[in-house]
Amino acid sequence: MVSTLQNGANGAHGTEATPSKLWTHPNPETTRLWDFLQRVNKENGFQMQSYEELLEWSTENIAAFWTEVWDYVGVRVSQPYHEVVEDTMRMFPRPAWFRGAKLNFAENLLFPAGVEVDPNGLAVIAATEIARENVTWQQLRDRVKECQAGMIAVGLKEGDRVAGYVANHTNALVAMLAATSLGAIWTAVSPDTGVHAVVERLRQIEPVLLFSDNASYYNGKSHPVLAKLSEIVEALPSLRSVVFLPTVPWVATDLSSIKSTAGVYEYPSFVALNGSPPAELAFTQLPPDHPVYILYSSGTTGAPKCIVHGAIGTLIQHKKEHILNCSIGKDSRLFYFTTCTWMMWHWLVSGLASGATLVLYDGSPFRHLASSPSEVASESTPSVADDLAMPRLIEELGITHFGTSAKYLSVLEQKGLSPLSSLSLSTLTAIYSTGSPLAPSTFSYVYSAFPPVNLGSITGGTDIISLFGAPSPLSPVYAGEIQQAGLGMAIRAWDWQGHDVTDSGEAGDLVCVKPFPCQPVSFWGPTGEQKYRSSYFDKFCAPGSQQPVWHHGDFVRFNPATGGLVMLGRSDGILKPAGVRFGSAEIYNVVLAHFGADVSDALCVGQRREQDLDETVVLFLKMAEGKPFTQDLVDAIKATIRKELSARHVPGVVDSCVEIPVTTNGKK
Repeated sequence: MVSTLQNGANGAHGTEATPSKLWTHPNPETTRLWDFLQRVNKENGFQMQSYEELLEWSTENIAAFWTEVWDYVGVRVSQPYHEVVEDTMRMFPRPAWFRGAKLNFAENLLFPAGVEVDPNGLAVIAATEIARENVTWQQLRDRVKECQAGMIAVGLKEGDRVAGYVANHTNALVAMLAATSLGAIWTAVSPDTGVHAVVERLRQIEPVLLFSDNASYYNGKSHPVLAKLSEIVEALPSLRSVVFLPTVPWVATDLSSIKSTAGVYEYPSFVALNGSPPAELAFTQLPPDHPVYILYSSGTTGAPKCIVHGAIGTLIQHKKEHILNCSIGKDSRLFYFTTCTWMMWHWLVSGLASGATLVLYDGSPFRHLASSPSEVASESTPSVADDLAMPRLIEELGITHFGTSAKYLSVLEQKGLSPLSSLSLSTLTAIYSTGSPLAPSTFSYVYSAFPPVNLGSITGGTDIISLFGAPSPLSPVYAGEIQQAGLGMAIRAWDWQGHDVTDSGEAGDLVCVKPFPCQPVSFWGPTGEQKYRSSYFDKFCAPGSQQPVWHHGDFVRFNPATGGLVMLGRSDGILKPAGVRFGSAEIYNVVLAHFGADVSDALCVGQRREQDLDETVVLFLKMAEGKPFTQDLVDAIKATIRKELSARHVPGVVDSCVEIPVTTNGKK
């Protein structure tokens, strides 16, 4: 077993053991990142040889770096920019990026700059538990043109909001591309979301057009959504049109049950509203920071905040990450297990801008086709339970880059599954994991159960629609660590007093001290500016100034020996017994590594009552099936935490629980 990081009192003060090295790229000089590094060297007279050198230059020379990225990855514009960034030091108010340029976000995905795609080649493979769909680049463009025609017919205008109550499938992608092609703003909520949660989000942004699946299919069963949608539509008076997608074809849809003044259409009728579609796609040319997406905060401290992301920030950041950090290109097949609500869906679909084939998946990760993909799916041919459903999908579709949650990989680990024992997985070059910290033991498991690929534990979030911590083909993978900070992302660890503890290896709050293009362009609504500032800029200022810096809300430690990052949980969930600050992930790593056969999951929280002078750490254990919760187990867990971490990490209370609630993406 790979040794875990010694994260306890020693780790908190920066004297941790060096983690095991698990992977290095077999030929890093063949990668696009290496090519980009040589280009920067040549144009600037440098002799940089490592990711660390490139990272330092990129964060010290913000405007020069993003100029190089723009030129290298390619951006399709109708008018060039005249200034890269308005201010290289100010983060709030947000500085403008690439001012003067005119572009369209959807055009950059459908006609990617810097790469030639075959119109008859595959742009999308859409998979479910029961069906497959192949869509060429030309077919995708034609479908967007048809959907665009329907939007024009119902009077959609620049700046209007278009919402999706949709799963991860081709029609959702088409609707997003059609909306953003016209300068409208796209937002989506998964159809498994309850009425209250949907209305709480959408009512704030007042959408004029809503796309909805007629039903969803998950875990071998179809789930109609019409009853929920009727309530949602009634609560959204801003809607002018509602469009039903025939996602589960055998589920009937009675449109008369929708009581609304909005026009209600089945999708074929909607796209035919304008007669025949125009000969060419229309792409409204817009300023670079024009909004394209609205995403939502979790809503744990009130109504979810509506986070608005702009075109150029989303596009150039995703292309940088895909092409440079992930080696994604026109020969890649990119998959991420995600809903349309999660920011990883937006990260996934931007793969089109690098020429990749997208693999969209909707369904359970533990169900697979009961019959041949070529057979017509029906209610009488349900999917079958299969622990290796996703590895089989990798094999079947030739996936090169497979993205998922840390929770999914942990489940495979606990089940002791070995995909390589029955599958070659020969096309796979990378596995990406996010949503929560990936335990060191799970790193080790992946390299025993999958081919020797780049395991990229990554971190970022809805707030930046991208990554702060990224993969790197020029850097090793170490157990328990995110490989590197993203290029151009000046992130650091600061203690609670605002002192920089990055180089000491101590744990601290994740901050970013210089502007980056994928900062949100705004928060929606009349109090948006105040919410924007309070969300990120009220905690820390740059040393010796009143200039606020980005406080991300995560607890992190940088390893000076490797350059890697260790994510330790959310800052607002940091545990502080006896004044020692540590993240819940440190406890989870120990429990999973040493007691994974007995414990299927755990939740670690701090308890502080009004009369208490200190915080009590409480550890809840969800036992593995058939495994008892015993005092001997409690004693063993406490002893191991004391040994691996410190006496102050030992939970004051350890108890069992029936279930631990998680989001769709595996976050506790």
